[in-house]
Amino acid sequence: MANYIVSSEEGALQLNQNDPNLSVLQNIALILKTKRGTVPLDRDFGLEMQFIDKPIDIAETIAYTEVTEAVEEYEPRASVTDVSFSAGADGKMILNVEVEIEDEP
Repeated sequence: MANYIVSSEEGALQLNQNDPNLSVLQNIALILKTKRGTVPLDRDFGLEMQFIDKPIDIAETIAYTEVTEAVEEYEPRASVTDVSFSAGADGKMILNVEVEIEDEP
């Protein structure tokens, strides 16, 4: 297993990754950047974003649940180990997700 941290502030998405671990991280970044209900053929994809405008301790709990459920559903090769927030340079909160990626058999 390998541990990684994925952020909602990751740079531009680079689809069609050849490296399996980068592919998993890319998929998780896409989940973090997508609001549930905005993907036309899969309205359940993404996060509900219920954690927005909540106190930080409550927001982290809600975000952990949302992220864990979304990653289990859409990227089963990874498991969430931690969810936290950090402040960006522009004052925006950044969602950080620590994941373990299963080794391929």
